[in-house]
Amino acid sequence: MDDPAFAIETDLQTQSILLASANHDIPALRNLLHNTSANVQDPETGFTPLHAAIAALEPGPAEQSQESSKQVNGHANGENAEEVSEERKQELEAAAKTVRLLFQNGAIWNDLDGNGETPGCIAYRLGLKELYELCVDAGVRAELLLSRLDEYQPLGDQDSDEEEEEEEGEGTEDSIGNNEEQSTAANADIEEKVGEGDESTLNPNYLNSRLTFDRNRILDGSANGVMMDWETKLMRRSAGLLLPSSGLRVLNVGHGMGIIDGIFQAKGPSSHHIIEAHPDVLECMKEQGWYDKPGVTVHEGKWQDIVPGLVEKRELFDAIYFDTFAEEYKALREFFTEHVIGLLDPAGGKDRDGGRFGFFNGMGADRQVCYDVYNKIVEIDLFEAGFDTEWEIIPIPDLDSEGEWEGVRRKYWVLDKYKLPTCSFIG
Repeated sequence: MDDPAFAIETDLQTQSILLASANHDIPALRNLLHNTSANVQDPETGFTPLHAAIAALEPGPAEQSQESSKQVNGHANGENAEEVSEERKQELEAAAKTVRLLFQNGAIWNDLDGNGETPGCIAYRLGLKELYELCVDAGVRAELLLSRLDEYQPLGDQDSDEEEEEEEGEGTEDSIGNNEEQSTAANADIEEKVGEGDESTLNPNYLNSRLTFDRNRILDGSANGVMMDWETKLMRRSAGLLLPSSGLRVLNVGHGMGIIDGIFQAKGPSSHHIIEAHPDVLECMKEQGWYDKPGVTVHEGKWQDIVPGLVEKRELFDAIYFDTFAEEYKALREFFTEHVIGLLDPAGGKDRDGGRFGFFNGMGADRQVCYDVYNKIVEIDLFEAGFDTEWEIIPIPDLDSEGEWEGVRRKYWVLDKYKLPTCSFIG
């Protein structure tokens, strides 16, 4: 039976740490953190201490009215304005110290409140640049650490697995299953953390679903957007950077609607390889004559099964593009860390100083803070894999007002700027 006294004490501790965070009371917060988690949540608002520390800087109605009055009148009392500015400066410094302290004590950067906002979302909405960057940097540290831990087997498992394999002949399979389960629970990948779990977006389920082809988009069996026509502008620019002239060799992983493959084909490549796994897309490709286009080789299946064979045959390309659906970031990381080095020609074809690699950069694009975290992570991982990355900012129109999301279950893009990556070997 639950102890009512314990429940009351726990609730008081939660409210105390939330209040100390909102007031940026560092001494009180330090004392509370000795016995209270930095990740408690208010049952009504869903606020964590991080949410409370940042949301406390939101101007109240009186402050908003005063600021509006200053803007309308075009002037303010210089002394008062300076006092307010200094007061605000101190408030921001106190908030930054509070946020740093919470992160030092294990605060989670991407917990959601009742409005579906992370602490970084609130900082971004309020224009609090320093606090927003603190959240982004914390996200990068956390996700890099978890991804690195995911690459290593826990101590003690190897010997025990070998023993189980000798005794039962099933130890390896059981170990893989257990490690994947632990990784999923521990990693809390950004896509899963910030949105509800959706089994329809898992890769095996996607590949077994029936696709709906419209003139301007592809939807999977659960009405999730697989590819949409609004991406054409992005792919046209990426194709221009990857394949600037004719007679080059190109590999595209993920055909989809055929947007970028159509652009590549128009450039007259000497060879054009396409990897596609979904049977419905492959059937559509046959109907559209892709198998008969000059220089085109269509590989049917998952890239994980096909790419090693291309490397073994020593197939080289001047340009590579990667855009798959229903795969986590670690799949993209595996592709450019393990395989691109064996597929991309360092020489890069005629009039080139090296091959180029690009990908659709849509990771975490349902929230600005997640997108910024992922962009920093992928740039770090690309550099460690031996790539320089150039970024180009491309504005995205209001897709809601243009009706792009009508009939789509989940929006995979809500931002107003796209960061287009073009990668080449360092040196």
